[in-house]
Amino acid sequence: MLKAIIVDDEQHCINRLEELLQEHKEEIQIVSCCKTLEEAKQQIGNFGPDILFLDVHLGDVTGFDLLSQLDTMDFKLIFTTSFDSYALQAFKFSALDYLLKPIDKDDLKEAVNRVQQAKKLKETSQKIDVLFHNFKDGAGTSKRIAVPTMDGFAMVDVKDIIRLQSDGNYTHIYTTSNKRITAARTLKHFEGLLDTDAFFRTHKSHLVNLSFVDNYIKGKGGYVVLSDGTKVEVAVRRKEELIQKLMPNS
Repeated sequence: MLKAIIVDDEQHCINRLEELLQEHKEEIQIVSCCKTLEEAKQQIGNFGPDILFLDVHLGDVTGFDLLSQLDTMDFKLIFTTSFDSYALQAFKFSALDYLLKPIDKDDLKEAVNRVQQAKKLKETSQKIDVLFHNFKDGAGTSKRIAVPTMDGFAMVDVKDIIRLQSDGNYTHIYTTSNKRITAARTLKHFEGLLDTDAFFRTHKSHLVNLSFVDNYIKGKGGYVVLSDGTKVEVAVRRKEELIQKLMPNS
């Protein structure tokens, strides 16, 4: 039986989550519901939960303020949040679980299943570090992403990614430090995650960081030469859009 604590400053949100968790009562026991940061901090110390359902906004403070005040985070974490496109992007980058309010029972079921299957608490701490970094950076360019691998997660600075190459259900990520990271996600996953102003799908098998394009060589579709010397083919149907990206004022 997993012990869970719910932290949310709105009672109706607590009630909704309690109601939905009744379907998981054989697996999860709610040991406390908290509305304030101080109360949550105390109850986490008292109960040592296995799962923390944490609202992003807690009145004048945030769930991140709570996490930053904890000495250890030896629990699985599921954020709850109202729609905020920037916050959702940060969660996706960190690969942390989150539930969008009003919480859907199927989304909750999937999140609980993922938490039960997760085995490495160290990964949770690393993902939280990524989340903190991205929120602190705001609209800056030094975003960091948690990349799922066969062994766990690799933390990668987005600005250091030169290109991504599809390999079936996997993606190879090449960085400025000459690393190749094999991610257990499709190229389409990363295309939806990364900034479309900075990254461009040149071909069905390649997504490139436009900052590292040194040359475009003409041809039927042509190809780009990247800063590491790699030549990447450009699909005919992507040619004009790529040229517009590279020469926006032409």
